[in-house]
Amino acid sequence: MVERRPIEKTALKEQLQHFGPHTLAVGVVLIVLGTAGIVLPWLMSIMTAGFVGGMLIAGGLIWAYHTFKNEQRVFTDWLKADVLLLAGGLLLLFPVPGVASLALLISFYLAMDAYASFELAYKRHPAKGWGWMAFNGLVDATLVVLFLVGWPGTSLVLVGIFVGISLVFDGWALIFIGWAARKADTKRADGRP
Repeated sequence: MVERRPIEKTALKEQLQHFGPHTLAVGVVLIVLGTAGIVLPWLMSIMTAGFVGGMLIAGGLIWAYHTFKNEQRVFTDWLKADVLLLAGGLLLLFPVPGVASLALLISFYLAMDAYASFELAYKRHPAKGWGWMAFNGLVDATLVVLFLVGWPGTSLVLVGIFVGISLVFDGWALIFIGWAARKADTKRADGRP
């Protein structure tokens, strides 16, 4: 059994220093965006497809620039840039089928995560916490079924809700970290350990 050591207070303070003074504000913005995504999931889905398409195009342009500057240009280097540009362009031109593709990718990820959670729960059984891992696997498996049963028709709604919920949880996590960092700064300013 692995021995758990408590995190020292100085190590925790050092970890909190990595988060800047804008952590609370970023957390609030993420919660607002996530809530908007949950309320308007189709819009969040289209925005997600646009973001992924833009990132693919940016990657393709950077790779093309790298290939152009490289003295040993190879056909496959240009091919990679072309594929990235084509995939990004298709996502921007046809966002609804792009969202359906993203839904398949998300469901594949969730299926792999469910498998890993069930395997970890099996390995940890009967140790404490195995039930939470099994529950996590069950939630992931349920999401996979939801994504695949209505695919592609439900993709616009499910991708937006999934991204929205993720943003809300990320926002709350940043708010709690920001509060802890602010509390640590206040104690440091007062001279308290």
